[in-house]
Amino acid sequence: MLTARSVALFALAALFEIGGAWLVWQGVREHRGWIWIGTGVLALGIYGFVATLQPDAEFGRVLAAYGGVFVAGSIAWGMAADGYRPDRWDVIGALVCLAGMAVIMYAPRDH
Repeated sequence: MLTARSVALFALAALFEIGGAWLVWQGVREHRGWIWIGTGVLALGIYGFVATLQPDAEFGRVLAAYGGVFVAGSIAWGMAADGYRPDRWDVIGALVCLAGMAVIMYAPRDH
């Protein structure tokens, strides 16, 4: 059950971080304005809070593992929001990152 909760929290964190960064990008690079930028900044702040809800108490581990989620999630977000079409190397790289995330977060440990 803790693993399912952790995976859900990683997905939620990705939604807020990647979505927030995308909103800031849209506000600045696509000239959509301060409302988009401000909303993105708020989403980024919520991401920081969501990351603290992980069951694992090790900051370095949680953020390192989240990096793999961020890589794969960013590619997925680009596909959904901007029509980005990853090539096979993007997909392979994202899968490698997710595999690394799983090892960092969910490998059995001696406590």
